[in-house]
Amino acid sequence: MSEAIQQIAERLRGLRDVLGISVEEMAEVCRLTPEEYLRLESGTADISIDMLHTIARKYGVEPITLMFGDEPKMSTYFVTRSGRGASVERTKAYKYQSLAAGFLSRRADPFMVTVHPKPEGTPIFLNRHTGQEYNYVVSGRMLLQINGKDLILEAGDSIYFNSDLPHGMKALDGEEVRFLAIIIP
Repeated sequence: MSEAIQQIAERLRGLRDVLGISVEEMAEVCRLTPEEYLRLESGTADISIDMLHTIARKYGVEPITLMFGDEPKMSTYFVTRSGRGASVERTKAYKYQSLAAGFLSRRADPFMVTVHPKPEGTPIFLNRHTGQEYNYVVSGRMLLQINGKDLILEAGDSIYFNSDLPHGMKALDGEEVRFLAIIIP
């Protein structure tokens, strides 16, 4: 796994230790078995942005703190210049760039997401999280699967959906896709 995932894993372990949370409780919050959760903390399993949001909401921390290790400080406004948002490449398939990392107590989390193409036949990784999500495709074409329904979105298309349903995306045409994702808890 990448160094970024190792750092997130360390922050998860640190949060659990500081708050005195058992592995079993954290696993339950994440809808995982304790063994699956421990793989997250060891950095040997991918940690979804959605799971980080779930943990952050439950324990009153900013998701950005878990992702990037920085505490938001701004409460009036926060500017993210082009290409300068805090980013993490969780896997070789996805890169998340936070567009509001420095704003304290956000009611939504906007990200610029880049999805790299995968070999044909690679299954779509599905995740789910409480709340809702808005996606606006900036460039490329992608397959977005929501609750078993396949939707093709291309540049200029957008979708708003119930993110508690299993969902995942895949880049099409052998090219990367960039889209704005806004997660609303």
